[in-house]
Amino acid sequence: MKKALLAGAALLASVVSVTAHAERDYISIVGSSTVYPFSTVVAERFGKATNFRTPKVESTGSGGGLKLFCSGVGDATPDITNSSRAIKSSEIELCAKNGVTEIVEVMVGYDGIVFANTAAAPHMELTRKDIFLALAKMVPAKDGSDTLVENPYKTWKDVNPALPAKKIEVLGPPPTSGTRDAFVELAMEGGCKAFPFIKAMKDSDKNKYKAVCHGLREDGAYVEAGENDNLIVQKLVANPDAFGIFGFSFLEQNEDKVQGSTVDGKLPTFDAISDGSYPVSRSLFFYVKKAHVGVIPGIEEYLAEFTSERAMGEDGYLADKGMIPMTDEERVRVLKTVKNLTPLAAK
Repeated sequence: MKKALLAGAALLASVVSVTAHAERDYISIVGSSTVYPFSTVVAERFGKATNFRTPKVESTGSGGGLKLFCSGVGDATPDITNSSRAIKSSEIELCAKNGVTEIVEVMVGYDGIVFANTAAAPHMELTRKDIFLALAKMVPAKDGSDTLVENPYKTWKDVNPALPAKKIEVLGPPPTSGTRDAFVELAMEGGCKAFPFIKAMKDSDKNKYKAVCHGLREDGAYVEAGENDNLIVQKLVANPDAFGIFGFSFLEQNEDKVQGSTVDGKLPTFDAISDGSYPVSRSLFFYVKKAHVGVIPGIEEYLAEFTSERAMGEDGYLADKGMIPMTDEERVRVLKTVKNLTPLAAK
């Protein structure tokens, strides 16, 4: 029986390999809208400089990309997924359930999440507490008691008397987005910790703490604007009172149209994100399906291009696109992982 099972597994692997070679001769990449422009420029350079076909890169959001990536092994599934957050243990379990057992995690750099508005409007100086009070579904009662109420704030001035009396209207990413995951963890949770009774929930009732700190309004103040960050930029230009949430690279590419708000006294600049002083910063990744390496042509060569000094080095072309480079020590670790195709350990 055992021999029959092993023979069946070998036959399946052979079928997958042959099918992949026969039906797809290019790399399929899905995932994060934030990592998308970086991945695209690497793919284009890779296609021009090698004999391999240019990889196909799709922007599906981090969560959506990982769902596709973890759907199985074979040419009908992606080889690589980009992510603006680390893979979750639940996603590793989903991958394993569908036969994706060896995943290589490649960190590529850093990014800041900006809270931006049109460059034609006044510049905003916010704290993470302001952001939490403006966008959380449940907030502390105005009477100062340790109770939570449905968010009553209509304008920024309601949140903080020092801010303008403009309607709260924020365009942001949907739940499938890694940018949203990072935003609620870094900005929203960072602001909600300013209230001692909420902060104490983390020890007494972790689920309630997360629901309060990560829960966004559903009354129109927060508008899910999809995975297209360029569209958010266009909407900000059209509406001077609106704010948008997206990655630093989109701010840099559109600095003639939009501006990043100061958060906790720090502007979202290349240097402030690089040194960690800008409080809403995160790591960027992509994940590789090891079972596809050597089957789908060009994966190892694509990894070599992405992790090369000319691409993600301090003066590389990805830095020109707005990616914040890693330290030399971090790059050494990443290069070792890529060279050995070291699978991610279970979380």
